[in-house]
Amino acid sequence: MSKLQELIQELCPDGVEYKKLGEIVIIKNGRDYKHLGKGNIPVYGSGGIMTYVDTYAYNKPTVLIPRKGSLGNLFYVDKPFWNVDTVFYTQIDENKMIAKYLYYTLAKEHLENLNNAGGVPSLTQAILNKVIIPVPPLDVQNEIVRMLDCFTLLTAELTSELTARKKQYEYYRDALLTPPFGIALGATAEPVEAQPTHVEWKTLGEIATDIYRGNGITRDQITEDGISCVRYGEIYTTYGIHFDKCVSHTKLENISNPKYFEHGDILFAITGEKIEDIAKSTAYVGNEKCLAGGDIVVMKHNQNPKYLSYALSTTNAIKQKGAGKVKSKVVHSSVPAISAIKIPIPPLSVQERIVNVLDNFDAICSDLKIGLPAEIDARKKQYEYYRDLLLNFEPLGTVLAQASKQASKQASKQASKQAIISLYQYVFGYAVVQLGDVAKYSDTRIKNSELLPFTYVSVENLLQQKQGVEFSDKIPEGNNSIEYKKDDILIGNIRPYLKKIWKADRNGGTNGDVLTIRIIDECKDVITPNYLYYLLSSDDFFNYDMQFAKGAKMPRGSKEDVMNFEFSLPPLAEQERIVKILDRFDALCNDISTGLPAEIDARKRQYEYYRDKLLSFRT
Repeated sequence: MSKLQELIQELCPDGVEYKKLGEIVIIKNGRDYKHLGKGNIPVYGSGGIMTYVDTYAYNKPTVLIPRKGSLGNLFYVDKPFWNVDTVFYTQIDENKMIAKYLYYTLAKEHLENLNNAGGVPSLTQAILNKVIIPVPPLDVQNEIVRMLDCFTLLTAELTSELTARKKQYEYYRDALLTPPFGIALGATAEPVEAQPTHVEWKTLGEIATDIYRGNGITRDQITEDGISCVRYGEIYTTYGIHFDKCVSHTKLENISNPKYFEHGDILFAITGEKIEDIAKSTAYVGNEKCLAGGDIVVMKHNQNPKYLSYALSTTNAIKQKGAGKVKSKVVHSSVPAISAIKIPIPPLSVQERIVNVLDNFDAICSDLKIGLPAEIDARKKQYEYYRDLLLNFEPLGTVLAQASKQASKQASKQASKQAIISLYQYVFGYAVVQLGDVAKYSDTRIKNSELLPFTYVSVENLLQQKQGVEFSDKIPEGNNSIEYKKDDILIGNIRPYLKKIWKADRNGGTNGDVLTIRIIDECKDVITPNYLYYLLSSDDFFNYDMQFAKGAKMPRGSKEDVMNFEFSLPPLAEQERIVKILDRFDALCNDISTGLPAEIDARKRQYEYYRDKLLSFRT
């Protein structure tokens, strides 16, 4: 038995009393605020907070009930506020009812259905005073509020998560669609040399094979069936990045000079109310031949239609759409203005990969069949079901256990570098990063007393490539050493040791003349230690390091500058392939028992044998 059931059995076993709202609360009118000074007290109207002032009308928990306008908007307020005359506030007898309970109860009543006025929807005190509501004991009210608050909190958390996902989606969209593709994360936007992905900035006029305006289709010409069509307002209200079916139809015989659009065409709405919304666009990916209404521009092209639609939704494109528009009652764009919009055009294969990534994000954020919107909708329906169930005071035995179920409160995390790198690797085949994006240098100290001779490495002990290291036979006294861990890359950081390097096969310590590079935790799934070892063994890195070495007699490398070293990072599979090739070359060149060194040694022995035999003058 739930706690609520126990309370009902104990406190109101014979049922719950119902009373008129006027017996519980006093409904008070609002007043104008314009004579008040500015402050931090919110001013409520029927649509919510309007502004802030320095005086309050009421400072106790209350429920605000709209008098005019949006009658479905109820507000629970437990801090000082001012209200205008479009919304009532309620003085509640706290010995009879909890304000939050009243809020939930009135929400269940759907007060908007009580409107009987013509014109602007409105409610009167006389109507509200007659509303009948259940009034259980205060302990029962408290428990109901606690349970419904759980659902409200869960829905708020999901809504917050959805907002974060949308921001994350917009971030990835703009990052993927802002060339030069694959720029170093957090670094300059200058393109790297020998960029494999060819990207051009082109105007829509340059990529369009045809661009033209639609022709007017009035509201009266919309029919239940007939040829599919799009009116410009629907681009703002109905269609997203792309669509495959039209919501409207008309009779072809009613349209003079019809203008058509087909699969792949981009549609622009060239009339709107806001500069920031003007020229909103969408891609048609259906298979019908449809009609374009007036104030729509149709663009035909040979690019990926979804890619163009995503590119035209970026922050950069939206700024271009609104540039130079003159606002009166409405805002207008034109074919020349749209033709001048410039966007990046990568190869079609790259466009397709970008679409794949952004479609996934868009589905999570927008599709009502999957993702968070569906979860939020389900939670709202669940909340409304239990709210009505609780406030109808169903017979005992009703299952209420689920009402206390709460989702985890895991906060949405900002996109990590690993996620961004993985996206670039997928879309472009590589990501251009700086060393500091994937690794850091160790400055952690370790006591020399905690080291053993076979774990201490000085700069003199380092040997280049994979011959290992000559470990010190004596651990220095005095200052602590720099800690290194297995798979860290140790590099000589003072001349003449700047090209000595070792990939650690154990944990230990080293001195300050050794630079210890360690892959950061969040990037261990995008770069391998072996690939990083070969990368830092390269002449490119050595020459880069030498540029920033400071000092006359004994130049020392700059740790901070080294972390700005820029390189191309392929996916893990490609890294492993490269490492295997280099490992084979390494074995061929350096292994004592195989490869060329063994062959040379054998030839030397053979040479010495014949040399000695020939010079002995013996048969």
